[in-house]
Amino acid sequence: MSGDVIWTIVAAVVMVVGLCGVIIPILPGLVLMWVAALVYGLAVGFGTLGIVVMVVFTIGVVASIVISVVVPRRAAGDSGASGKAQLGAVVGAVIGFFVIPVVGIIVGALVGLLVVEASVTGDWNDAWTATMATAKGFGISALIDFGLGLIMLIVWSAWAFTVVF
Repeated sequence: MSGDVIWTIVAAVVMVVGLCGVIIPILPGLVLMWVAALVYGLAVGFGTLGIVVMVVFTIGVVASIVISVVVPRRAAGDSGASGKAQLGAVVGAVIGFFVIPVVGIIVGALVGLLVVEASVTGDWNDAWTATMATAKGFGISALIDFGLGLIMLIVWSAWAFTVVF
C-alpha cells in the first residue's frame, strides 16, 4: 500500500470524525476537517486542486464560525430577548464550557439567557420563549454546519480520488 493511500485513509477517517463532531460537540468538527485537509496536502502535495479545496475549506470554516454566532443570536433577538439576556447567554456559554464537559457551551448559553431574561422581564414565560427560540437557532446552526461539512467532505473526496487514482 502506497503512502498516498495510507494518508488518504487516515485523512478520510479524521474527516468523518470531524463531521460527527459537528453534531456531537466534543471536537471542533469543521476545524478538525480543515486541519486534516492541510496535513493531507502537506503529505501528498497540494497541486492546483488541493489549493482550491483548501480555499473551499477555509471559506466553510469561516462561514461556520459566523453562522454559529449569528443564527442563535438572531433567533434570540427575534424572539424578544433583551441585549442583557444575550450577554447573559455569552457569559453562560463561557462558564458552561468549563463546568459541563461536551455540551457546556450550549447549556450554559441557554441557562444564562433564561436566567437573565427572566430577571430583566420578570416573566418566566417570555424568558422560556426566548430560550427555546435560541435553542432552535443553535439547532439550525448545527444543521447548516453539518451541510457545510458534507460539502467539504465531498470536495475533499474529489481531491483524494485524483491523488489515489
